[in-house]
Amino acid sequence: MFRSKLFFLLNLAAISFLSAQPTIHSSYYQNDFSMTSPGAMKYGLYGFDNPALLTSLDFPDLFVTWSNPLSYIGNVNRLGIFAAVPHFGFGAVKQRGPIFYTTDYRISLGSGNRAASVGMTYGWTNSDEPFKDYSNIIRIGALFRPSVYASLGLIGTAALHGTDKEGVIDAAVRPFGNELLALFADYSMEEYRVSSFPKWSAGAAVEFAPGIRATARYFDTKAITAGLQISLGAIGIESQAQYDESGKYTYNTYGLRIGAYDRNIFQSYFVKKKEYLDLNLYGPIKYQRYVLFDNSKTLLSVLDAVDAAKNDPAVSGIAINTSGMNANQEMLWELREKLKEFKAAGKHVIIFIDRGGINEYHFASVADKIVMDPSGMLMLQGFMMGRMYLKGSLEKLGIGFDEWRYFKYKSADETFSRDSMSDADREQRQKLVDDDYRLAKDDICASRNFSSAQFDSLINDKTLFLPNDARDAGLVDTIGRWDVVEKMVKMLDGGGQHMVPSFMLAQNRLPSDNRWGEPPRIAVIYALGACAMDEGITARRLVKDVNAAVDDPRVKGIVLRVDSPGGDAMASDYIAEALKKAKGKKPVIVSQGYVAASGGYWLSMYADTIVAAPNTITGSIGVIGGWLYNKSAKESLGISTDFVKAGEHADLGFGMTMPFFGLTLPDRNLTDNERGKMEHSIKTLYKDFVQKVADGRKKKFDDIETIAQGRVWSGYDGEANGLVDVLGGLSDAIAIAKAKAGIARKEEVKIVEYPAMGLFNLDVFAPRLFGIDVKKDATVEYLKFRLEHNGEPLPMLPMDFMNGTARE
Repeated sequence: MFRSKLFFLLNLAAISFLSAQPTIHSSYYQNDFSMTSPGAMKYGLYGFDNPALLTSLDFPDLFVTWSNPLSYIGNVNRLGIFAAVPHFGFGAVKQRGPIFYTTDYRISLGSGNRAASVGMTYGWTNSDEPFKDYSNIIRIGALFRPSVYASLGLIGTAALHGTDKEGVIDAAVRPFGNELLALFADYSMEEYRVSSFPKWSAGAAVEFAPGIRATARYFDTKAITAGLQISLGAIGIESQAQYDESGKYTYNTYGLRIGAYDRNIFQSYFVKKKEYLDLNLYGPIKYQRYVLFDNSKTLLSVLDAVDAAKNDPAVSGIAINTSGMNANQEMLWELREKLKEFKAAGKHVIIFIDRGGINEYHFASVADKIVMDPSGMLMLQGFMMGRMYLKGSLEKLGIGFDEWRYFKYKSADETFSRDSMSDADREQRQKLVDDDYRLAKDDICASRNFSSAQFDSLINDKTLFLPNDARDAGLVDTIGRWDVVEKMVKMLDGGGQHMVPSFMLAQNRLPSDNRWGEPPRIAVIYALGACAMDEGITARRLVKDVNAAVDDPRVKGIVLRVDSPGGDAMASDYIAEALKKAKGKKPVIVSQGYVAASGGYWLSMYADTIVAAPNTITGSIGVIGGWLYNKSAKESLGISTDFVKAGEHADLGFGMTMPFFGLTLPDRNLTDNERGKMEHSIKTLYKDFVQKVADGRKKKFDDIETIAQGRVWSGYDGEANGLVDVLGGLSDAIAIAKAKAGIARKEEVKIVEYPAMGLFNLDVFAPRLFGIDVKKDATVEYLKFRLEHNGEPLPMLPMDFMNGTARE
């Protein structure tokens, strides 16, 4: 008897000793909560299983799940709570037995992108089981999705106290490259002292309707699970049945998800068009914005918002507030064209205006309904181009200017050399304003049902319209403030309409789990401002961005957005040559904005396709030069200079440093011999420019020479004479780049923009800090630019094109 009791006590002690050794839970411990392998469907358990999955999460989400085995009917035996935001997750699983409980906690972090990500989890366990010690754990996860068809997950778990460890491989395949069907399998390699968990499983997940998913999973223990998940949008429910190795039903798990919006059958098939996009265009519309302290909108973001609304089945229209809007006429044309596409999809546009001119009204005329502020006013004066001449001012200041002009239409230096337009400049400018007038007239007459004569009368005979005048003339439909627009929306299409911001559109809320891997990229590179090495387009820096896009295998196409009047030929050629190297490797498309002429056209010439708006200013293939020098300014200021030299021309360019400019005004003009050399360099550069354009456009030298001579053209004429391939905007250029790269029209792409913008613009704070206005004077800046490049052959436009005041 004593020996048997002793034997029992020794065995009990041994079991207690072994049980007291730290241990960890297998990854299969949460299988009743996991409907598939971690990487096969949605986001697994939000980092609890594989922390690398947190990178795929788009919005905050909360998931609560529980189970009640048959022996615990009416009670919750296991409870899981999983909460996550992108890149961070927290989870807890509590298990209650007949006597004891155990709770596992996990905190997870993930980083990476949709093609490759990694993550780390720290976990600990609370338990009141006697003789049981659970170790804290570290879990490392990785997820690789090299294409839309395959996903591979790697998970490694190790006890921080003890020797237990586990490695898990999970793989999934999507035969159709989307969320409709996923086949998955996983395998666990364990080093536990005692383990009764499965070693592997395999199964399938089917999304046979948006947000309705069915799963089946088989384990090597012969156990089976079958689940159903139903998404209702921001809420989801699910249930999973568990069957043992004999095929006998054992229990169910249930789940409730709240938070992130998900695909759902109601949104896709049964939704009523009850939403209007609320689009407030207050402020400047720019190309890029700073990360902080910058409330401006970008052209691409507004275009994308209209596209997202067009493709959203819940949206029936857009209501646009143009009060305080600031955009040039080319951008407004692009937005107007995008709204025409929106209307072609059977949807409606309402636009509110308060004050505006011909450009703003041209934009607004696309609307089905125009609402005008009761205190507003329209000024429909037509179009004009004018410029300021500084010849007389320079003479009074004692500054001389020698113009080196050898090409009929190259009029950039008329600012300094004349007091009125030359015949050639008048001719080309008149054609531009005629084309502007034609574009506005055609669009407004088509939208508002005016005859040509009616339109001309509105411009020439009436011009100024107060609200009642505008309504009587048929220019607007309703008089009222923005609240009237909101009331109109509620009453449209049988009532029940409501306004939504752009972030509530389906495209901006739906998860990205329908596509594995990173989408192909289209690089949009902005070349904005004067062509200069360290200012304007900042060619010295921008060429690095171009080369980065060319060399990046993820970038399948390049779109160069040009909004530049030219400047330094070397700066233009830096970028042009970098783009030329990309030809044959990936498509290069140029999108021309408000102005892309002279050096701006030099930037464009090697593109596979050049896209311009009808009112883009393009062409101006020509070169000009000039020389600013002292006539009496130095003497008037009481300044004198002196020098010694070795070399006949060494003093060329020497002179006084101009006060407030910090730049040198040469003491003398050029000699006839020196001027002859400059003439030769300008004509040589011109021939080189024309030949480069001919090579880029695949034309003969003479074909380009006949449309060169420095002449500017509208986009209309550019398409007719072969300088432009397609009339369109930035979104059209991106679509062409996709098509030429072999990317399907509806396939998702990631737009990467260059150059990268900084956190914030320091100029925003300068007036607040010092109490002064730091705005730069355009005339002074232009004069500084010319002094910096004094005597250089320049492919550039006049000052009014440089500062954006050419059109009024």
